[in-house]
Amino acid sequence: MPKVGIVYNDAKPVAESVAMDMRLWLEKHDIQTVLATGKGGILGYGKPDAPVCHTPIDSLVPMGFDSEVMFVIALGGDGTVLSTCRQIAPLALPVLTVNTGHMGFLTEVYVTKWQEALDQVLEGRYVIEQRSMMTVRVYDSKGLLWEALSLNEMVLHREPLTSMCHFEVQIGHHVPVDIAADGVIICTPTGSTAYALSAGGPVIEPGIPVFQLVPICAHSMASRALVFANTEKVIVTPANRHRLVLVVDGNAGCYVYPDYRVEVERSHYPARFIRLQKGEFFQVLREKLGWGLPHISKPTTAELP
Repeated sequence: MPKVGIVYNDAKPVAESVAMDMRLWLEKHDIQTVLATGKGGILGYGKPDAPVCHTPIDSLVPMGFDSEVMFVIALGGDGTVLSTCRQIAPLALPVLTVNTGHMGFLTEVYVTKWQEALDQVLEGRYVIEQRSMMTVRVYDSKGLLWEALSLNEMVLHREPLTSMCHFEVQIGHHVPVDIAADGVIICTPTGSTAYALSAGGPVIEPGIPVFQLVPICAHSMASRALVFANTEKVIVTPANRHRLVLVVDGNAGCYVYPDYRVEVERSHYPARFIRLQKGEFFQVLREKLGWGLPHISKPTTAELP
């Protein structure tokens, strides 16, 4: 019997209700379903008395999700999409993203259209869009302390009430650079429309194989966003007396102390999204972020000289 996975945001009653409706609908079509919540991909945060909460990347696959699953439905908002991608990455399963949230920048279809979307997918009328993910790891002198997959970004920043931070950043074989700022962001093209955009970085088309480094409130006119090939590993070493905070995709993190280092590299696990029509990234930018909308009336042909 064919099998489909559903990952839903159980903090939203509408998502939980629709997940149950989806299960009934799929079972009527002789398709087995396995369910999981988005909580499984939220790794939690370190605490002052336990600064590292280490959950291995490959251990997040939900029970019942395996190679027999045809595809996975992510039912929620962008946070649920991020969590779903983190949970199923080792299985390389395609994801149909259904929006029950607000922005839904990463989602493909609104919740009111889920039945039409499933009909289309089951008929094979879709394409797969593949996006790169990052592996983020924290080390001390003894070895690996923490790791996580990231579809959007990793952020290393100061705690409140502490002074500006200094970072030594080495990209691949290149000479290390020093950055004085409140923090640094390293993101994928997918993450270029998230925190990195708010911090002044450029938008990057998702298919370009690059990463981006963005200083947060840099104390130098020369410290600006940098785009570089994602074949390069990035090593960030804090040069501070105080601990810093590392956050990945906004829902997982740990403390980083002065003798730690953070390593970021492209993951061999990609995110695979089901698209019901050929992707049009600029249209999404226009609809979700207002990019390219006219601010003044254009002259008509009759008005042109």
